[in-house]
Amino acid sequence: MKIKGIWVITMLMSATLLNAKIKLPNLIGDNMILQQQTDVKLWGEATPNSSIKIIPSWSGKEYTCKSDKQGKWLLKVQTPAAGYTPYEISFDDGEKISIKNVLIGEVWLASGQSNMEMPLKGFGGCCIMDGINDIAYASENKGVRMFTVPKRQCYDLQITCEGQWNIPSPATAGDFSATAYHYATSLSRVLQIPIGIVSCAYGGATVESWLPKEILQNYNDVPTDKEGIEKWQEWTRPMLMYNGMLNPVKNYTIKGFIWYQGESNVSRYDTYGERFATMVEHWRKEWGQGELPFYYVEIAPYDYDQSHEDEKSPYLREAQFKAQGMIPNSFMISTNDLVEPYERMNIHPRNKTTLGRRLSYAALNLTYGYKQFHIYHPQYKSLRIEGNKAYVGFDHIEMGLCRNYDIKGFEIAGENKIFYPADDVYLQWQTNEFIITSSKVLNPVAVRYCFHDFQIGTIIGGNELPAIPFRTDNW
Repeated sequence: MKIKGIWVITMLMSATLLNAKIKLPNLIGDNMILQQQTDVKLWGEATPNSSIKIIPSWSGKEYTCKSDKQGKWLLKVQTPAAGYTPYEISFDDGEKISIKNVLIGEVWLASGQSNMEMPLKGFGGCCIMDGINDIAYASENKGVRMFTVPKRQCYDLQITCEGQWNIPSPATAGDFSATAYHYATSLSRVLQIPIGIVSCAYGGATVESWLPKEILQNYNDVPTDKEGIEKWQEWTRPMLMYNGMLNPVKNYTIKGFIWYQGESNVSRYDTYGERFATMVEHWRKEWGQGELPFYYVEIAPYDYDQSHEDEKSPYLREAQFKAQGMIPNSFMISTNDLVEPYERMNIHPRNKTTLGRRLSYAALNLTYGYKQFHIYHPQYKSLRIEGNKAYVGFDHIEMGLCRNYDIKGFEIAGENKIFYPADDVYLQWQTNEFIITSSKVLNPVAVRYCFHDFQIGTIIGGNELPAIPFRTDNW
């Protein structure tokens, strides 16, 4: 009996020690990057109603908190300025654990659908420009680390996710989001500090996929019950990516968001702008860090409607552009010049390098104060008609235009509302207006530019950025 009693006591002590060990989410782990010079959130699980001590090596300061009756805890820790000194953080509620090789820098969340998810190694049948080289020499890029949230759909809100922080190497970089990697690489090289990316993207996801149930219930055309949701194509289903992928990472302190999505909302372009703005507003509330920067990508040209009778993606791009006026502290970059003619039927253009850099230039100018980066695309400003000529003026061409001739993409219409390709396009440099004519339109009333599913942009500003597609009509 005495031996049995000792055995029971020993087992109870072992169980107590086991329960005492801190459990951290995968996001809080070795090799992570924490946002600099702020109070970052750290959280996890421990013995219910126990005291937790946390000591970061950069300060040696002891932080304490108490777990709740479910064993959950959360506290904030002040971080220093960014740098490449590796730190440790110890956690102790009776049994001490530590995470190592922690860097301090800038952290961004990258989300959207497949063009954000697309890794450096590419997809089957869809390659990445210079992807193999970026993978081969990834170990040279010490300033970037990435946490990729595994793709997951859930009907209930999740609080944890799998994954780990990865340092670039030939073994790891192939799975990095190409757009996010080039964004982070560019930022790191300019700012000379580490950049962390939390990649949270799902190919085919709609904007509704990234919204919670309580918001979706306001939309008559979006189901929130399991039976209704499963009638949607699997990759487009509403709410499920928010529950399974975004909710688990919303405690992680970040600097801002980058976003590339919209292709799966083309057929419902008329609701996109409002829902997109609502999503951004809700995400910012979830993070509780104010109006975090939100930089996003205009969907690329792609031949959605091969009949060319019911093209909808131009209207989705229009909604994306207008969303800038609905979303404070946001900015859109255009990519209509970054596709090749042979990519007409490829929804994943290979040039993610320039794309990521353009996003970084927006952040460098608007978030980090590098105003020498000229980030504004040429944008439609004015239309005037003289006889059979339409004069189109642009904003944001202070650096001029890099291409003055062989301009394609303009169309002109008369009162019959039928658009014809322009026969002649001439840049009047004295006023920086394009003079547009068509032999089939004697009395023009409206002009469009690149307003098709697939139309490569040819108006390029002096800052090497393409003009934003537009229309002057409201038909």
